[in-house]
Amino acid sequence: MADPQAVRTDARGHHDPEVRGFASDNYAGAHPEILAALALANGGHQVSYGEDDYTAHLQFVMRSHFGPHARAFPVFNGTGANVVALQALTDRWGAVICADSAHINVDECGAPERVGGLKLLTVPTEDGKLTPELIDRQAWGWDDEHRAMPQVVSIAQNTELGTVYTVDEIRAICDHAHERGMKVHLDGARIANAAASLDVPMRAFTNAAGVDILSFGGTKNGMLFGEAVVVLDPDAVGAMKHLRKLSMQLASKMRFISVQLEALLARDLWLRNARHANTMAQRLADGVRAVDGVRILYPVQANAVFARLPHEVGERLQKRYRFYFWDEAAGDVRWMCSFDTTEEDVDGFITALKEEMGRG
Repeated sequence: MADPQAVRTDARGHHDPEVRGFASDNYAGAHPEILAALALANGGHQVSYGEDDYTAHLQFVMRSHFGPHARAFPVFNGTGANVVALQALTDRWGAVICADSAHINVDECGAPERVGGLKLLTVPTEDGKLTPELIDRQAWGWDDEHRAMPQVVSIAQNTELGTVYTVDEIRAICDHAHERGMKVHLDGARIANAAASLDVPMRAFTNAAGVDILSFGGTKNGMLFGEAVVVLDPDAVGAMKHLRKLSMQLASKMRFISVQLEALLARDLWLRNARHANTMAQRLADGVRAVDGVRILYPVQANAVFARLPHEVGERLQKRYRFYFWDEAAGDVRWMCSFDTTEEDVDGFITALKEEMGRG
């Protein structure tokens, strides 16, 4: 039995708040404005399971960003949002076309297929972005009972490789998919970073471009927890309430997800956070380009920097800053910036990178 005297009675000392890394924007804490909103929502009693005042008001906030037909369904996390959204667009025999690097394919433990009961039809891409031509590699066989039926095209904005679709690129994908009887899902785990990069409203590349349903991400942009499925075309989606519950994504105290989304979106916090993270990534990329022997792999268009460096250098650098290898064999790494990344964080990391590269 543990010594009662050895058990901490508070959170002091569990971690050093001065330690920063570049592993994930999920590593960052919650923005102070989000924490303040949670405290505000905490008083008194509110009806559970989404019948609260905060979830009701969230609908008006979401419509201000995504048009008069948008309806938000708060959920716990991004994988849950994607699974619920894709289920809403597919039959039991349906399939989803996506990039082979898509989060739903490589980072969700098979949840879309195992939990959602759908088939993923993947397409190799150079930069994580689909095109109508790439979609057509899998968009066939609708009358073939031996093949899962392509019913949805899923894209991510921004992509898992940090690249950003233009408005015209997404509109072309939506037009192409709809012409073939398919719907379009957008994984917006970092949608704010994409909007900040393009300097356009989020509606420009979602409902205005023809996207049918959206997984809206907040955790990577300053929220404590929670995301939302946003139905953009109500004629394309049905039974969302039932699917959310069935998929174990219905929060009993939903006000605590909804108030965070409201705090993020009601004013400009979402954009301030995203712009800052993107700016820090550009600062990091500029510094990395000056280091001999390190190569940036993809255009730095949001808050991610992908680079290639000697594997042993990456291993040593990991002992000083947390980050992930993207491809161990090639020495490819991913460095992420967050809403709370500082210029000092970036400059310190670049200095450490130069030192480790200098060691050979």
